[in-house]
Amino acid sequence: MGIGNTLLSDEGIGLHVLEAVRASLPDTSGVTFLDGGTLSFVLAADIAAADALIVIDAARLDAEPGTVRCFDGEAMDTFLTSGRLSVHEVGLADLIDMARLTGDLPVSRALIGIQPESVDWGMQPSDAVAASVSRAAARVVELIERWRGDEVVPVAASDRASAVSTGEGR
Repeated sequence: MGIGNTLLSDEGIGLHVLEAVRASLPDTSGVTFLDGGTLSFVLAADIAAADALIVIDAARLDAEPGTVRCFDGEAMDTFLTSGRLSVHEVGLADLIDMARLTGDLPVSRALIGIQPESVDWGMQPSDAVAASVSRAAARVVELIERWRGDEVVPVAASDRASAVSTGEGR
């Protein structure tokens, strides 16, 4: 699931990475690409239906612009409650909590966070953040392929919400 507002330059990076993953993933069967926009509680059903979940978003990482980090499993939960949140991550934390409370939280889950440089009006990401798209997309693809190899936690075979996004290390 890519999150962001493409009218606010780097804030829309999650959606740019989502499209790069869609273009580069060799086998898209069992993967649902979901544009989460600026988040809404209507996404709770998509998260509940997912066997695995990857969320891609601009995030305050206290790092250089364009830095990509992957928060996998419980590390995602910890990051979302750390206080270094964007507007979207507050909503994402709520959605994750709803899934946990209903017993629908995907065991395989990750947040791919990308440090923004600018969230001012603009249709394109800054140069530093745009340069991170391929790294983030490659990280998402690696994560999907790793989870597909795990027989205990399969990627959803249905056409319901499953996976999106990536990124680690600059």
